[in-house]
Amino acid sequence: MAQTSGTSTQSTEAQGGSGASASGGSKGLSTSTSTTPARLADDTSQGKTTIAASVVQKIAGIAAREISGVHAMGGGVSRAFGAIRERIPGGGTGGGNTSGVQVEVGEKQAAIDLDIVVEYGASIVELARAVRRNVINGVERMTGLEVIEVNIAVNDIHLPSEDDEESGQGSASAASSRVE
Repeated sequence: MAQTSGTSTQSTEAQGGSGASASGGSKGLSTSTSTTPARLADDTSQGKTTIAASVVQKIAGIAAREISGVHAMGGGVSRAFGAIRERIPGGGTGGGNTSGVQVEVGEKQAAIDLDIVVEYGASIVELARAVRRNVINGVERMTGLEVIEVNIAVNDIHLPSEDDEESGQGSASAASSRVE
């Protein structure tokens, strides 16, 4: 959980910036979706670097999936729409890593909410700690934003027998052929 010293120099540089803040909240956060403008990540005399909320969303989603024991992201409805979207030509691009990930991004900070499905047998508490640590490290390392919280909601547990039902369409027809 140790943070690198590279993130603190960026935030002190950005404080003397041009006053491009759009949010007046005490935390400096605003709810962000993929349609909101990019957020200020670095402001120097040589130029500005901004990071879109959708970028933070994708990084967090990928970092969460890297942890063994995370079966899927998102609730049941979100996963169903994702499966339909992947079957439509051109519909699966761009949103594949954001299902089950919501972010709030400010100028220097980010807050992340994750909805996950856990593999049966995994320790949920240990898994949540590992996911939280990996998401914080990934987002802070890649964006320089300080991650102030990662909330994790476990929506379901994936059973190994569910794999057999999903991948074994032939076995379902074989079972129905036994009954006449």
